[in-house]
Amino acid sequence: MLIITAQSHRTQERNRADALDRLIELVRQAAVRPVPRRATKPTKASRRRRLESKKRRSGIKALRGSAAHDE
Repeated sequence: MLIITAQSHRTQERNRADALDRLIELVRQAAVRPVPRRATKPTKASRRRRLESKKRRSGIKALRGSAAHDE
């Protein structure tokens, strides 16, 4: 079920026409088939950057834990 409200015009006739126009536009948009997504792999550089940032983050966390054990 789809409910479209239209209250922008003063007359019921114009509001109905406005609602019908919007319904037609919705149906047109729904009829267009979306372009399928093409699967891609991350580049070597992006994988390298990701691993470097993970290594940096793990180093920070390792330092954080060792300070608590020294006390």
